[in-house]
Amino acid sequence: MSAPTATGAAPPVGGGSEPADLAGLPVRPALHPLRWAAGAVVAVLVAMFLNMLVTNPAWKWDVVAEYMFAESIVDALWLTVRLTVYGTVIGFAVGGVLALMRLSRSPLLAGVAWVYVWAFRSIPLIVQLLFWYNLAILYDRLSFGIPFGPAFVTFPTMELISPMTAAVLGLALHQAAYAAEIVRSGVLSVDQGQREAAAALGLPRGRQIRRIILPQAMRTIMPTAGNEVIGLFKGTSVVYVMALGELFYRVQVIYNRTGDVVPMLMVATLWYIVLTTLLSVAQFHVERHYAKGSVRVLPPTPLQRLRSAGDALARRAERGGPAPGGGTP
Repeated sequence: MSAPTATGAAPPVGGGSEPADLAGLPVRPALHPLRWAAGAVVAVLVAMFLNMLVTNPAWKWDVVAEYMFAESIVDALWLTVRLTVYGTVIGFAVGGVLALMRLSRSPLLAGVAWVYVWAFRSIPLIVQLLFWYNLAILYDRLSFGIPFGPAFVTFPTMELISPMTAAVLGLALHQAAYAAEIVRSGVLSVDQGQREAAAALGLPRGRQIRRIILPQAMRTIMPTAGNEVIGLFKGTSVVYVMALGELFYRVQVIYNRTGDVVPMLMVATLWYIVLTTLLSVAQFHVERHYAKGSVRVLPPTPLQRLRSAGDALARRAERGGPAPGGGTP
């Protein structure tokens, strides 16, 4: 128990009301001069950058507008999207199997998966693409049948491995090595008690993985997986070595013909920015979906943040005068 004050009243304890001599003091927000100075510097730099983009005629924005939605560019963009989708789906499907193999108790399965990851992460992507593109040099015909036995079906390699097939194989198998490590890290991030509880309930191994482990592992998998997909989308430009008409290759063909190097590179840049932004938005919503079991309140979406900021501005405008307690509004 605190001793009484000179006025005979004990001071408030544990969250009581403020003393009468402090109730009338004005409440003012803390000043942040360095924050305002840094904001002013950044604002000036952004304004200078935008002014450079608008006033420099070398950017040739009329050429950018002319080719932005040209048929050849849109077709090349569609090929880039298809390569990204094929590489992502096949890569993560194979990577998921490799991750389970690495987590297996079988030394053979774990060893084979480790060697695959080691080999495909060690060889540059462009080398893998050229290898698949020139597979006919090693094998002129591919056969399907009994291992070490008779072949039932035989195909000429040149007919089976087209430039598109070589690109998909190279991108997907290269992506699978990284996807395997992403999935494995996500599975290992799940608490051991979750696995023990699932096993104690008598759930089959496959159902444990589908219903218990993977939903929790996705919180760890998604951020890195999203980065990998975005990197794969931009990495499809490497297939230009096979003269495959994706976005970057098509842009090169056009500016070699017209000489408008910078405007055509800006066309490719803008399309990469648009598609990467869409992928980032999709990644955010998938991460938000799998965060339901780990946070009490889901992170707000960009629209919810804009709505909240608008509501705050509206309340401040309605309040108008000085804030309660004599502070600034």
